[in-house]
This record gives sequence, structure tokens and C-alpha cells, in this order.
Amino acid sequence: MMLVNIAGFLLIAAIVWWFWLYKPKQAALGEDALVIIVENGTYQPSHIRLSSDQAATLTFLRKDESPCAATLLFPDMEISENLPLNQPVTIALPPMPAGEYPFHCQMQMYRGQLKIE
Repeated sequence: MMLVNIAGFLLIAAIVWWFWLYKPKQAALGEDALVIIVENGTYQPSHIRLSSDQAATLTFLRKDESPCAATLLFPDMEISENLPLNQPVTIALPPMPAGEYPFHCQMQMYRGQLKIE
């Protein structure tokens, strides 16, 4: 009985950490090109920091065979791209005002965010 309670507590703690406390690492776009890997149900990195009012180029490389990962959407910028398997796709982003801009797959199971500062 005690073992079941401990396992239940650990499960609850893991859920709280994952949904409310976990903060993914941010990557900043520097002079080097940033390649975002689409693999195992995630974008890596999923949170990208960019400078405001400056155009940017992001490269996505899809390694995940899931059909959901085949489409990339930037809804705020009305950008939709197909990501072929194991082929890099470059997306040019226009200069944007400061804010947070989500990107995701067509079913929103893969999620990422651009933070423009």
C-alpha cells in the first residue's frame, strides 16, 4: 500500500513539473544558421529568441516519419511549409515586431515558439 502511494505521489509530481514548471531551453539566432530538428514529437530547439525588426532565416530538418510532422505552420505570419523527410527546408521570416509567435504542425502536437525581443 505504501509503495502505491509513493508511486502515485511521484506520478503527480512528474505531471506538475511537466505541465507547469518545465521551461524549455531557448536558442538564439546568431550569425550562424540555426537548424531546428523535428524528431521524436518535438522541435529542437522549440523556443527560439530573435531580434525585433530584423529578418531571419530558419532551417528545419525533419527526421520524424510521422505524417503530422510533415507540415509546419506559422499562423501569425500565414506561413505553411511542407517538410520532406531528411531534407532541410529554409524559411525566411520577415522583420516582426516584438512578441511571441507560435509555430506548430497541422494538428498542433509539435509546438514551438518564436520570441521576438
